[in-house]
Amino acid sequence: MIKMVVPVWRRSDLTQAKFETLWCRAHAELVTRCAKAMGFLRYIQSHKIDVPELEEFARSRGWAQACDGLTDVWYESMESMEAAMASPQGQAASLLLAEDEKAFFHTPKMSAFLTREHIIFDYTK
Repeated sequence: MIKMVVPVWRRSDLTQAKFETLWCRAHAELVTRCAKAMGFLRYIQSHKIDVPELEEFARSRGWAQACDGLTDVWYESMESMEAAMASPQGQAASLLLAEDEKAFFHTPKMSAFLTREHIIFDYTK
């Protein structure tokens, strides 16, 4: 399995609440409808919790401003991701998602990368 991680940024004209509503409801429904065409096996949104103490900690370390959230999307393999993205259905779904994202994401700040997870420990089990 591979995972695509996308740090997301909200448009500056949206409140955090409005941004989260658009992302978590309408966009999530669209992603769900497009999942098969895009080759998605799993989709998770992580929404930022504003904590002034953490923001001060980050500033004290010289860290950049945090994004507003993360999107995680899992694929079976690199090959299945590439096949989905190359298919006419995957390309059409990708265009639908990209158009919807303009309504609430500040896309010029966004990026994406692929990962393979390496669990060092998991005390939740």
